[in-house]
Amino acid sequence: MSENGALPRRGKVLTVDTMNVNVKKVDYAVRGPIVQRAVQIEKELKEGVKKPFEEVIKANIGDAHAMGQQPITFFRQVMALCTYPLLLDDNKFPEDAKNRARRILQSCGGNSIGAYTTSQGIDCVRHDVANYIQRRDVGILSDPDNIYLTTGASDGIVTILKLLTAGEGRTRTGVMISIPQYPLYSASIAELGAVQVNYYLNEEKCWSLDISELQRSLQAAREHCNPSVLCIINPGNPTGQVQSRQCIEDVIQFAAKENLFLMADEVYQDNVYAEGCEFHSFKKVLFEMGPEYSSKVELASFHSTSKCYMGECGFRGGYMEVINMDPEVKAQLTKLVSVRLCPPAPGQALMDLVVNSPQPGEPSHQTFMKERTDILSALAEKAKLTEQILNTVPGISCNPVQGAMYSFPRITLPERAINEAKAKGQAPDMFYCMKLLEETGICLVPGSGFGQREGTYHFRMTILPPTDKLMILLNKLKEFHQKFTQQYS
Repeated sequence: MSENGALPRRGKVLTVDTMNVNVKKVDYAVRGPIVQRAVQIEKELKEGVKKPFEEVIKANIGDAHAMGQQPITFFRQVMALCTYPLLLDDNKFPEDAKNRARRILQSCGGNSIGAYTTSQGIDCVRHDVANYIQRRDVGILSDPDNIYLTTGASDGIVTILKLLTAGEGRTRTGVMISIPQYPLYSASIAELGAVQVNYYLNEEKCWSLDISELQRSLQAAREHCNPSVLCIINPGNPTGQVQSRQCIEDVIQFAAKENLFLMADEVYQDNVYAEGCEFHSFKKVLFEMGPEYSSKVELASFHSTSKCYMGECGFRGGYMEVINMDPEVKAQLTKLVSVRLCPPAPGQALMDLVVNSPQPGEPSHQTFMKERTDILSALAEKAKLTEQILNTVPGISCNPVQGAMYSFPRITLPERAINEAKAKGQAPDMFYCMKLLEETGICLVPGSGFGQREGTYHFRMTILPPTDKLMILLNKLKEFHQKFTQQYS
């Protein structure tokens, strides 16, 4: 304190120079500069600013309800009952919805969904998740004690990466991720100070995964870090591929041989559209391969309420199942999740409904099955439509959208456009997507935000908009690409 009693003037404690350096390395393209500009444009449109379009079509993120998909009736009925239990006396609600709500509430402190739950998640929900996994995997046992309910799948993925990240210099943990990848992985790796180890999917073979590429990536990484975890997204985001059973078996053998921890992101497990494709869980294949693998390979698999037919992103519900985790590490995992107290109880309740949906003979079963089937059928149609229309455009090449919610087409850009983008300090596909947004109102994410082979350019777009709006989007995109190509040729 100075002589006159005034506090000395000092700079701020927290500045860009003094903050956590790893946070500055985080990049999350799905909500990056293009999306921020799209929000600005929406405000400008509301203020009456004239644009060559009337609305922004956001095809940048897998947010089904924001794109117009209607919620599953049964899910919302039970959630209404859980959040306002006086409705349990209302005869407008079916008995199976009331029974689910009563069971969930009875498992909550004070019979209220507003109470904290145990850190690992509501006990009856974890049992229901284990039963669901057992049904899905045709009888392979699941232990509720290996189930952790999470704040969406993202929370579980980041938590497991935290456990795995250790060492310094050449002993620092390397995390193998597919390129293209979902930016959650690269962002989390950067934040945790781990080392990102890229392996490339084969675009010429419908974004398939080659074991030879995994081997190349691993050997190169061992020169500068300690690769100890292999992340797989199946069905793929952003690339929409569905892995064959043989491919999964090959990956498990590779992980066992190289002593890698496996992380299986399976949040799109109901989103399989292409003929001949089928979802196989990593856990099911692991146990079918016999004890040589099922007793050895460490695996964490993830699911969510946000994708599939549910699209309930805002509830932030999810789970992870851990297999063959060292008991002492598992105790540390339980300690780590307890620091955050618990996942949101409404998200846990919704996860329970996903894994314990209406059964034949229950009043809500018929409506539930119709809504579920209609949503998944519409997505399958839009997957095919997107591929077909994009492949009619010279300079755009789109692989079949076998599953998930996205297409990831390659775009051919004229040299002049590439040079202009570089002169502005932008990735060429960022330059393309920004121009697309400004001229058409269509918001996509450039492929550079997901990673891609050097010299190739892509964008990711969701297939979620209603069919009529998707047609408008695809036709506008077609017109724009032709005009862009002419302008810069």
